[in-house]
Amino acid sequence: MSVKIERRIGIQASEEVAWEVLSDIPAWGEWTGLYPRVEGEIRIGAPWSMDIALPGLPVRTINPVVLDWAPYDHIHLRMDSMRGWVRTIRYFEFEKMGEANLIFSNGELFTGLLGASAARKNRRPMIDALEAMNEALRTRCEAIWRERNVSGK
Repeated sequence: MSVKIERRIGIQASEEVAWEVLSDIPAWGEWTGLYPRVEGEIRIGAPWSMDIALPGLPVRTINPVVLDWAPYDHIHLRMDSMRGWVRTIRYFEFEKMGEANLIFSNGELFTGLLGASAARKNRRPMIDALEAMNEALRTRCEAIWRERNVSGK
């Protein structure tokens, strides 16, 4: 059985601006509290090292690998924990709605024998963290979009 925890948000910025922000992996710690430290590159099979800070829980380091990605569209990360009893796919996806409108989906799919249990245990902190990350991404993208369109950059 699999369990999905996901949050979506509308962003008024171009997909180019949104991708620019999301694909700057080392800068994630500047704008999202969920991942205060991220190291890795966007390449299929590339390992990442990330500190994850879920509300009310201690910060811990996770080590996913890039499962799939497409520019201006998505990044999918895969991680096994508890010796493979819990498998997760962490995803960040954009859906273009117009020239300067998109939907950002941010979530995690839990699978494996203990996946549903892990999802239930962390559901509320995950929801709060995903919502905060979405808000932070929207704020950053929309600020860059406004600045470039007012100044003509």
